[in-house]
Formats: sequence, C-alpha cells, structure tokens
Amino acid sequence: MAYDGVVSRYLNRPVSRPIARALSHTPATPNSVTIFTLLLSMAAGAFVAAGWNIAGGVLIQAASIVDGVDGELARVRGLATRFGAVLDAVTDRYADAIMLGGMTIYAVRFEDWPRPEVAGIAALAAALTVSYSRARIEASLTVRPSDGVFGLASRDVRLLAAAIGTAAGQCYWTLVGLAIASALTVAWRLLYLRVTSDRGQVTGDK
Repeated sequence: MAYDGVVSRYLNRPVSRPIARALSHTPATPNSVTIFTLLLSMAAGAFVAAGWNIAGGVLIQAASIVDGVDGELARVRGLATRFGAVLDAVTDRYADAIMLGGMTIYAVRFEDWPRPEVAGIAALAAALTVSYSRARIEASLTVRPSDGVFGLASRDVRLLAAAIGTAAGQCYWTLVGLAIASALTVAWRLLYLRVTSDRGQVTGDK
C-alpha cells in the first residue's frame, strides 16, 4: 500500500508528475530514471563534501523530486515491475548514505563541532531504520496508514530538512536533528503498530 508524505504530496509530486508525463513520450524507462536519481544523489553528496553547500542543498531537494519520477513514469506507461520497485528502494538507501555522508564530511571540514562523524553515523542509522520500519508496517497493516503514522520524519521530510540545513551551512546540527527526529519516528511507529496490533488491524508477521 503506497503512501506519499506531506512534502511529496504538496511539493515534489506537482513537479515530478509533469516530468514523468513529458518523459513518457521518450525512450526513457523507469529504471533508467532510478539510476539517474542515484547519480544525482551522488553529485549532491560530492558537492556538499567539497564545500559547495548551497548547490549541494539544491541538488538534495532535486534528487528528492526526481525520485518520484520513476514511479510516475512506470504508472503512465504501464511498466511497473517488482524489480523496478526493489531497485528503487535499494538505490534510495544508497542515495541516503551518500548524501548524509557528504553532509558529514562537510561538518568535519567546515564546521567546528565535536564528533561530527558520530552525528553522521547516527543520522544514517536512524534514516535506514525509518525506511525499514515503513516497509515492515506497510506489509503488516490492513488499512491505509495516515500522515500521523508515516508523515513524521518520512524520507521526503528528511530530505527537505537536509536540503535546507545544508544550504544554510549547518550540516552538523541538521544531522543531529535528523537522527533525533528519525529515532522518535521509529519509536512512534512501533507504538502505533503495538496499539493497532491489539485491535487486530495487522496481519501475521513472517
């Protein structure tokens, strides 16, 4: 069951949908767009690590927007496949690691705060756990989740925060904030799942 976060719904999708419609008349495939999104994320991480934080921040949000194009293109052209969905999920995790890694390097090189590498590792670990918790809960819930479940520190929200914080040259505190928000999000989702499980709204696990 698909879910769009508030940033995707009101900011990213209004841009990604027209791009997908335009690409539907070209030889571009959803998987090629997925790979392009990963390359764009790599460029964002490299720019930030090099100290070009404003350009890097713009590219982080651009990657977040383009990330929705592959799915839209797959629906428009009837090319949705399980492989494409898995490829998108896997490349998203690599993209997160690369962009957060770039922010961590920026914090090490250009900011004067203690142990920025710890903040980076915490942000990455929490981000991966948020993504995993979403996948597991989506597989378990028998009703469509609301913004109250997935809207807190969802990937679209995290990337927008990362883009703004990076562009402002505050990667360290952005990483700290992402780590805390992500950890709280996972805790809230687990609590939600526990309550809904008691109400019989989830399927058996494994």
